[in-house]
Amino acid sequence: MNYNDREKPLTENGDVRFEHGSVTPEQLTAWVATGFDGRIGLRYTELTPDRVRAEFEVTPDLHQPAGLLHGGVHCAVIESIASCAAGLWWGSRGSVVGVNNNTDFLRAAREGMLYGEASPIHRGKTQQIWVVTISDAEQRLVARGQVRLQNIQGSKELGR
Repeated sequence: MNYNDREKPLTENGDVRFEHGSVTPEQLTAWVATGFDGRIGLRYTELTPDRVRAEFEVTPDLHQPAGLLHGGVHCAVIESIASCAAGLWWGSRGSVVGVNNNTDFLRAAREGMLYGEASPIHRGKTQQIWVVTISDAEQRLVARGQVRLQNIQGSKELGR
């Protein structure tokens, strides 16, 4: 089964239903399991309109040639968590799409669990800005990113 074949919670206008209370962290993790989030092992642990948390394990498959976690993984995790958070807040009004991702890499990681947390900076009618921090098991900041997302109403044909 590929990512687009999975059963999705849909609204009446065909948008993915993604609002607070409509999906659990376990359901979201299962829904994205065959997509990119699943490939990097991202697991959602908390979903609210004001905060989303997720975790993943640093494995050799995610390393760059020097044996450190690839910075692109941080960027992807930050974008995924921010997009989920923004989508939960925007709810059944439509979809959100990332339009800018600025990620700072602060500490190298070779192994172990990392934990991401998204919180809002701005939530408006047309766009949202979320900050996402990634920390290690000792609660040391590993990466920090800020994602700007566009709110889109009636997005059934988005990307077509």
